[in-house]
Amino acid sequence: MNPTLKTNLGSPQPFGVSPSNDGQGLNFAIFSRHATGVKLVIETPADNENWHCCEIPLLKENRTGDVWHIQINGLPEHFTYGYRMEGPNEREKGHVFRPDRILLDPYSKMLVPRAWAEKSSFGDRPRCIYRQDTFDWQRVPSPKNELTETVIYELHVRGFTFGKGSDVESPGTFAAIIERIPYLQELGITAVELMPVNAFDETDVPFNDPLENRPLLNFWGYNPLSFFALHPSYAANPDNILVEFKTMVRELHRVGIEVYLDMVINHTGEGNYDGTTSSFRGIDNTIFYLLDKDGDYLNYSGCGNTVNCNHPVVRAMIYDVLHYWAGEMRVDGFRFDLASIFSRGQRGEVLVEAPLVDRLAEDALLRDVKLIAEAWDASGLYQVGSFSSNWRWGEWNGKFRDDVRTFMSGREGTVSNLATRIAGSSDLYQNSGKSPVNSINFITSHDGFSLYDLVSYNEKHNEANGENNRDGDNNNLSWNSGEEGPVKNAAVNVLRLRRMKSFMLILFLSQGVPMLSAGDEMARTQHGNNNAWCQDSPLSWIDWTMLQKNIDLTRFVQCAIALRQRYKVFGRSVFFTEEGQQSSIQWQYLNPGQVDWSDHCHGLAFLLESKESSEPAMFFVMLNGAGQELEFTLPKPPAVQEWYLLLNSCATAPQKCMEMTEQNRITHKEFVIPPFGAALLQAKIKDVLKA
Repeated sequence: MNPTLKTNLGSPQPFGVSPSNDGQGLNFAIFSRHATGVKLVIETPADNENWHCCEIPLLKENRTGDVWHIQINGLPEHFTYGYRMEGPNEREKGHVFRPDRILLDPYSKMLVPRAWAEKSSFGDRPRCIYRQDTFDWQRVPSPKNELTETVIYELHVRGFTFGKGSDVESPGTFAAIIERIPYLQELGITAVELMPVNAFDETDVPFNDPLENRPLLNFWGYNPLSFFALHPSYAANPDNILVEFKTMVRELHRVGIEVYLDMVINHTGEGNYDGTTSSFRGIDNTIFYLLDKDGDYLNYSGCGNTVNCNHPVVRAMIYDVLHYWAGEMRVDGFRFDLASIFSRGQRGEVLVEAPLVDRLAEDALLRDVKLIAEAWDASGLYQVGSFSSNWRWGEWNGKFRDDVRTFMSGREGTVSNLATRIAGSSDLYQNSGKSPVNSINFITSHDGFSLYDLVSYNEKHNEANGENNRDGDNNNLSWNSGEEGPVKNAAVNVLRLRRMKSFMLILFLSQGVPMLSAGDEMARTQHGNNNAWCQDSPLSWIDWTMLQKNIDLTRFVQCAIALRQRYKVFGRSVFFTEEGQQSSIQWQYLNPGQVDWSDHCHGLAFLLESKESSEPAMFFVMLNGAGQELEFTLPKPPAVQEWYLLLNSCATAPQKCMEMTEQNRITHKEFVIPPFGAALLQAKIKDVLKA
C-alpha cells in the first residue's frame, strides 16, 4: 500500500465516493451481498508518465450489512479507482465472481476519458474517477414547460453536429449543442430529448460493414456501462465533462428549452455470459439481473440480459440515479427505453402494480420531472395505454405512429383510427382518467426509417449493418411514392415532399405531445437503413447542407410548430368528449355534416373551434390519403365570415406564418386537395364571438 495513504473504517452511506464525515479524506462504499472479499484498487500518479497502483483489502470490520466501505486519507487530486470482488463462481446458481477483473463502481460519476472508437479494455485497470466541481448556474431557472406547450426534438449528441456543414467548434459534443441553440429556437421546439449519454462501449459491435470493409461501432449507445457516468467522448474536454454538460443544460434552460434524457435502465452492456464483465455481473450477478432457475439470463431486452428492476436494492439504485440527474445535473425529464421491463417482477412475471413504476410517479424529488415510457419490451409485452394508471406517466404512442403512417400510404380501413389519434387517443387514455398529453405522438424516431425514407422506400436496406439485411423491422408501414430510393422523376419527388409535409401537419395539429426526430425537418436520409444503431458515418450524421436544399420543408415545419404554440386549441389538456369544454371538433368527409368511416374511405376533414373568450378561433383541416384528388366543401357556420389558407402541403411554405391576408383568402366554397396532401384553413370570426 502507498505509505502516504491512511485508512479508516468509513461509512456505509452514501454509495460511491464522497467526502468523509470527518472531512479528512474520502469515503468509498459499494454494495455486494454475496461477495466474500473486496479489494479497493487505487492508481495514483507516480511521475509524469507512470502511475502507482495499490490494492486495499476491505476486512470484515469494513462491512455493514451488504455494504463494504472504507475511508482513505491522503489521496491526491487525481486518481482512479475500481474494485476486485471475491466470491463463489457457481454459474448454475448465478454467481460468477471474477477477482481477476477490476470492476467499475456503479455509482461513479466519471470514467477515464477515452477517445471515440478507441478500443476499450475494461477490467485490467481502475477506470473510475472522482471529481468535485463547482458550477455557477447563474440563477437560470428550469423552464418547467407545460406538456400542452411542449414540442420534443429527439437528437443524438454526436450525430446532431458531426455531419457536413455543422459549422461548430467541437463537432459531436455537448458544447456543439450550445452552438446550435439559435437553430433550435428558430425551429420552435421546447425540449431536446438526448439519446443515451451514459457511458457505453462503442467498440462492442461484432460486425463489419461489408460494403466499405470497416468495423462497425455502437453509435446509438443503448448499451450502458454506467447509469451515472457520462460518455467521455461527448465532451469537447473530457476532463471537464461534468461542467460542460451542466453548461449545456443551463444555456438551453436560459432560452426556455428543457432537457430530457433517454435512459436505458432495462439492461446493461455486459450482455450475456459471453460478454465483458465490467461492473454489475462481477459485483453481484443474482441481485442486479433476472436469472432463471439454472442461472441463465432472462433476456426481455433482446440485448443478452435484463436488469432486476423491482429488486429493492436495484430499485434504490434507480432512484439514486434519477435523483442525481434531476437534482445535481438539473435534467427536466426522462424517456425510459423498453420501460415495460419496469413492470416485471424478480422472476420475470408481469406485475399489475409494479413498485418501481408507482414509486417513480410519486417520488417527491421527481415531482416536476417529465416521465415518458417506451411502453413495450423485446419479448412481446406491449403496454401502450396501460403502462401505469398514474397520470404522471406519458407514453410513446406507437399506435399514433402506425395509424398515421397507414393513412398516409393509402391503405384501407384507416380513417376512423386516424381521427382517434388526431383527437388525442381517448381509446387509450380517457378511461383511466388521463389526458391527451399522456400521448407522446411521433411519426419517426431514431429507431426505423427517417421521414424522407418513409416516403422513399418500401423495403429496408440494411446491408451495411453486416447482417445480410436480417436486422431491423420488416413492418415499416412505408410507401416509396412510386419508385424505390433516390430518383430523378420530378413527379415522384414532388409527391414525396408533399407527403412529408402532410405527415408534419398531422403531427403538429394533433392532440398530445409531438416529438420530432432530428433532421426530419430538412429531409435527412439514411438511404433506406431502418436500424442504423451501428452506423457512425454520414448515414447517421445530420448533413446541415440539406437545410438550404430543403428549406421549404423546414419552413413548413416551423410554421406548423408556430401555429401549435400560438393557438392552445391544438394542445389541450382534456378530451373533446368531456362536457363543459370551450372547444369542439366536428368531423366530415367531403361535405359538412357527412362522415364516412368505411374501410374504403381515404379522406378526412375536421372543424376545430375554440370558444375561449381570450382566444376565439376556428380552423378547418383537410387530409387526403388517397391516390386521387379530393374536393372538400368548406363548412359555413353563421359565425364565419371568410376562410384563409395558412398551410398547404401541396404548395410552397409561406415565409411568414399565422397571417390572414388578402393573398391567402379563399374565395370558393370548395377546396381541392391533391393526392396525399393536407391543408389548414383559419376562419376570420365575427366580432360578436370575441365579446
